[in-house]
Amino acid sequence: MMKKKTLTPILLAGIFCIMLGLSFAAVPLYDLFCRVTGFGGTTQISKEPPKMVLDKIVSVRFDTNVNNLTWDFKAKSNVMDVKVGQVNKIEFEVENYGNDTTYGVASFNVSPSSFGKYYSKLGCFCFEKQELKAGEKATYVMTFYLDPELVNDPTVKNLQDVTMSYTFFSTDYYKQS
Repeated sequence: MMKKKTLTPILLAGIFCIMLGLSFAAVPLYDLFCRVTGFGGTTQISKEPPKMVLDKIVSVRFDTNVNNLTWDFKAKSNVMDVKVGQVNKIEFEVENYGNDTTYGVASFNVSPSSFGKYYSKLGCFCFEKQELKAGEKATYVMTFYLDPELVNDPTVKNLQDVTMSYTFFSTDYYKQS
């Protein structure tokens, strides 16, 4: 009888510790899941271009938005027709039309979201703090390719166009005091 009284609190404490550990691991595990599967339009980060370029062409549309910043943000080209496997560069123009230095961070997503795992970035300004002084203009470049493996996926192989949507968010976190 005494063993049950001591075993129950130990068992409950163990379950509590496991649940606490899983809650801390949830964010990195979810991030890993999204990067591996492209879930939610999460794109891939690549260190080198693919070995082949296909004749298949996909139109990539670029949508740009600004949230709570006095910035004008646009792609130099709204649509690019790209060959699958070919490395491409797109430039984005940004201007701070406000009277103060402001800081922003760009996030993005791909639509349709199932295409995210085939959209690979070799270089991007996303998720990095960007500073623009009052009246300052800047050009940011994103280098990307569409993974040739997409032709083997029945859910995306017939897609003719995809949309990359970028939003610059204000970040007071980076404000200097």
